Amino acid sequence: MLETKAAYTLSDFQLLEQLAETIWREHYTPIIGEPQVDYMLAKFNTVKAIESQIKEGSQFYYMLYKSIPAGYMSFKEEGDYMFLSKFYVKKEFRGKKIGKASLKFIMDEAKRLGLKSIYLNVNKFNTASISAYEKLGFIKTKAMVTDIGNGFVMDDYEMKKDLN
Repeated sequence: MLETKAAYTLSDFQLLEQLAETIWREHYTPIIGEPQVDYMLAKFNTVKAIESQIKEGSQFYYMLYKSIPAGYMSFKEEGDYMFLSKFYVKKEFRGKKIGKASLKFIMDEAKRLGLKSIYLNVNKFNTASISAYEKLGFIKTKAMVTDIGNGFVMDDYEMKKDLN
């Protein structure tokens, strides 16, 4: 039912860009506003940005639910932990255990690499995602504000899950 596919090709990257456009506009516009969504899509979620992140060591995957693109994720090994940079599921696929199954995939990959924990950042006002991460065993470790340029900041919690 759920299939996780590594993104390697230009068509994969184009699919990721399309998923980002859909998910970000629907989910993040009410949280951070359209100007910041536009900026973050252009800076972090275009084909060119994805290719650059892959060159820097990030791995990208997309999820298919009954063969339909349902979301995408990206993570990167950093020291003895994995940084989960992107983890997004389209609205119509939420509640179908895609997040839980995808997180298991990420945890299995981190364990395979011998890593101790997984970190992520989540917007402080993204209460639904914070709740979902907490249900999956993540805990808030700190609050942080990061300048991302153009007058925009990411106002986030860092969350962590140990892999014992």
